Parts: sequence; structure tokens; C-alpha cells
Amino acid sequence: MTTEREVLLMVHPDRDATGEAAREVSARFAKAGIRIRVIEHDVCALINPDEHGVGATCTVVDPDDNPAEGVELVFVLGGDGTLLRAAELARPAGVPVLGVNLGRVGFLAEADSDALADTVQRVVDGDYQVEERMTIDVTVTHGGEEVARTWALNEASVEKSTRERVLDALIEVDGRPVSAFGCDGVLCATPTGSTAYAFSAGGPIIWPDVQALLVVPSNAHAMFARPLVVSRDSVITVGIDPDGSSAVLTCDGTRHVDLPPGVRVRVTCGTTPVRLVRLWDGPFTDRLVQKFSLPVKSWRERHARPCE
Repeated sequence: MTTEREVLLMVHPDRDATGEAAREVSARFAKAGIRIRVIEHDVCALINPDEHGVGATCTVVDPDDNPAEGVELVFVLGGDGTLLRAAELARPAGVPVLGVNLGRVGFLAEADSDALADTVQRVVDGDYQVEERMTIDVTVTHGGEEVARTWALNEASVEKSTRERVLDALIEVDGRPVSAFGCDGVLCATPTGSTAYAFSAGGPIIWPDVQALLVVPSNAHAMFARPLVVSRDSVITVGIDPDGSSAVLTCDGTRHVDLPPGVRVRVTCGTTPVRLVRLWDGPFTDRLVQKFSLPVKSWRERHARPCE
């Protein structure tokens, strides 16, 4: 007895850019006997068979009703933002996420749009691996009482809520104060998130298999406000001055919590990882060089004069 296969298809909201790719993916999966599930009616209308028979029928599920439960994987067409939204749905169900980059860098994506057909075929054939990525759990307390709880795959950022004010923050690691300063914000990132917002803020790149947490101050007014790399077992706390300005907590750019003065934001290694599909066996170093177009030849090699 065979079990019917099904994938959850998530598409970037820019339908004009992703419509053709979504129809191709759905048609290929349908031809292989794999059912399509979506969370938006307009995406279902987008991939329904056209006058040429291209496309596939699909099932629309409620995004608030564990939509990834029971599927083989979540197939994402878009950039890292779309993949992060997909991870939010896939994580509770323990389902892996496969991203095809239709955006810019797309660091979390496993494939680019020019390999779309091959990527779908690898899924059809079951020719892929799954790796677990560390997450962070984030708890906000005020006056000793918990007021919010959330998580992130990339990073949790605590940032000032108004442009005109400086955010006064105290960084603690394992219950001990490390440094206090005025700043634009503080980022707490995973190794996966080290190539995202934390990298733009001046943090180091951490290889995904390194078990660590990263703290990156943003535009801090202090002599000692350098990025910190701590153990995955450490507890990071960002305290906001009770007499200072308010702030906002943002996780993966999608979940937001308003923070009044005096709150404490506690960040620990997450209890539930995110599972990502991997198709290629190459090392992270090659991915880093390719995604960021890093020069790997010496200056002399790149500027050598042609022989006359």
C-alpha cells in the first residue's frame, strides 16, 4: 500500500514574477502524482490549469490550522523572506523546507530558478537530504512577568522604536553583565542568521555546523561594543533602561513585539530546529563564495596583463 504524497507550495506575493514558475512546478508535481497544497486562494487560481493544460489542481488550507501537517515538504518560490515565512509554518509540523531563489542573494535557498525542473525532479525521486538548523527561543519579561514569547531562525533584533532617540541597552551573558551602551539596537543571531542582518551590521560569518550564538550591537556609542560569539548553551539577555526610550523586538523580519522601557529580552538556543532540504553535497565555503561572488583569485591573478 503506497502513501499519497503531497507538498505545500508557497509563493512570493509578487505574482507576476513567480506565476510562471509556480505553474511549472505544480504541473511537474501533478504529472508525478504529487498533490499540491496552498494557503491562499489566489495562488490556487494562479496554478490551476490554463487553456493549454499547464498547471495543477490544488487544495487550499487555513494558514492558522497547521497547514504543513502531513506534507512531505514545503516547496518555496521566492527569496529568503518567503522561505522564513514558510519555516514558520513548517517548524511545528517538523516538515523540511526547500527554497528556490527568485529573489536576490537568497542565501537560505537551495536552488536557483534556472534549476527549477531539476529541483522538482529531485523531490519526485526522493533524491535529497535534510539537515537541522538551530533556532533561538526569545522571551520578553517586564517587572518579572513574561509578556511575550517567540522564536527565530535567523535573528532576533531589539531596536529603538523612534529615529530621534538612542536605545540604552545592557548586554548580559549567563546572568553576568558584559557591556552597557547607547545604540540603534542589538541583534542576537544563529549561525544560519550570521549571513543575513547580522552580517550587514558588521558581525562575523559563522559556519552552520558551529554550535554558537552571535550578539551584534548596531551603531553602539561605546569603546567595547564588538560582536560576541558565545556557546549555544549560553543565555543572552538584552535589558532596556527603565528610564530610557521604548524599543521593538523583531524576529526574522516577520514577528514584531513592542517593548516598553524596562523590559528584559532573554535569548536561548531553540528547543525546536528548522529542517532544510539539501540537494547538493558541496561545502558551505563554496556556497558562501558563490552567493556573495567573493574574489578567490589573488590581486595579481585578477590584474595580470595579457601576454603580447
